[in-house]
Amino acid sequence: MERKKNFFAGPSVLPVEVLEQLRDQMVEYDNKGLSMIEASHRGGLFEDMYDECLALFRELLRVPEDYDLYFLGGGATLQFSMIPMNFLRPDTVADYIKSGSWAGKAASDAEKIGKVNYYYDGSANHFSSLPKASEVKPSKNSSYLYLCSNETIGGIEWQDFPDTGDVPLIADMSSDIFSRPVPVEKFSMIYGGVQKNLGPAGATFIIMKKSLLERQNPNLTSYLDYSTHSKNKGLFNTPPVFSIWGVKLVLDWIKKNGGVEGMHKRAVEKSAIIYDVIDGSSFFRSPVDPTFRSRMNIVFRLPSEDLEKKFVSEATKEGMLGLKGHRSVGGLRSSLYNALPKEDVLYLAQFMKDFERKNG
Repeated sequence: MERKKNFFAGPSVLPVEVLEQLRDQMVEYDNKGLSMIEASHRGGLFEDMYDECLALFRELLRVPEDYDLYFLGGGATLQFSMIPMNFLRPDTVADYIKSGSWAGKAASDAEKIGKVNYYYDGSANHFSSLPKASEVKPSKNSSYLYLCSNETIGGIEWQDFPDTGDVPLIADMSSDIFSRPVPVEKFSMIYGGVQKNLGPAGATFIIMKKSLLERQNPNLTSYLDYSTHSKNKGLFNTPPVFSIWGVKLVLDWIKKNGGVEGMHKRAVEKSAIIYDVIDGSSFFRSPVDPTFRSRMNIVFRLPSEDLEKKFVSEATKEGMLGLKGHRSVGGLRSSLYNALPKEDVLYLAQFMKDFERKNG
């Protein structure tokens, strides 16, 4: 099979090596006589794999021991509600930095639960820039400050992070986790869907400083209460087994390929290839402030929508998928997650140059 070049924003490209491992052990895992996806989450087969996955996650991302680490279902979107339900206390506000669609959706859900203060709203500049991290200060009566580290739709990414002092800093890192080192100790909570850089869709990772639980609302139903999951290592109910298994294999692949530092080097090299084409052209245009350009999701425009449609059509014929921008903003988008081979990025860059030569 000739594999397509996968530029989708998520679910996204996985390492071929991992796909082959999933295939080869789908019927029988590790000569145990049954599949991992048949095994009880209360049994040794799954729990051994799960413990290995958590240990590897903690090792590679350097998660301190005073942080819980586990997986939940429900996607990152469930966290939009769980976070304010647990931590937005009465007579306080939650500070939200509205950097794009995903931070905006999180803030909108939080508004249904308590008072939200928009510390920053990028709507006026069409989400093309961010505040300086060094200048971000939470409100005096803030329960927490929330940000999305990388906006997949707008192609904008925090390059460093605020210091919020005693106010918990919470981040959605769905789309750039494991693409660069993260100062975990700056955050009280980091979470994200795994379907960008870490594995098959279905699981959401939770990294939470244990002391954050001292601030939570105690009157919640079991599943919506983070304390429930902290006590049970994320195994309060049946976990998304297949997705977690996939994450374990991807983490093995990341470790084999230089760890987080290796992934960061790949991200810098691959994104530079595409940004160099854009910046060296009067035909392609990036709407994002260069200071905050995403290395994971590169958004760009052409002189007309007709040309953009033609670009997507011809790229598809060349085996490149997922280059159409999100329906809410249009344009074009190239997602360069960890597992995307550099060769595919070079192929796209050459296609862009050829397309400009023919249509510019």
